Amino acid sequence: MNYMEEAIKEAYIGIRKRDGGPFGTVIVRDGQIVGRGHNRVLAKKDPTCHGEMEAIRDACANLGTHDLSGCELYTSAEPCPMCLGGILWANISKVYYGCNRKDTNDIGFRDDWFYDYLDGKNDILKLEEFDRDACLKLFEEYQSDMENQRY
Repeated sequence: MNYMEEAIKEAYIGIRKRDGGPFGTVIVRDGQIVGRGHNRVLAKKDPTCHGEMEAIRDACANLGTHDLSGCELYTSAEPCPMCLGGILWANISKVYYGCNRKDTNDIGFRDDWFYDYLDGKNDILKLEEFDRDACLKLFEEYQSDMENQRY
């Protein structure tokens, strides 16, 4: 099976339904597709509904876990910083992508703003520590409860 072809099919579904941008993803484990997703930002009115994030949610639901170790991700375009974060949190260690950052920028997506922010080249977001002591108490309670799982 051509997994990139399946990711592209997902992207076509999304653009034809006008769900969002041309981004489709499949997640594969042991030769089987375990998650699918396409961009649904417009359909769900939610900026986090990128194809990769939707496929991660689908794979986690299908496998009954938040840990996608051993999975590979195929996506129609290089993942944005948010999706890279989701991919790393899910423990996916291999990503195949079609179009690159420049291609995405050329059709009007602003991923470069985020890369520039991470590189300290712009100040589109201000981060400030606030009420740390109260939040540390929260962390202490979490840490003292041995029943909690990480994540």
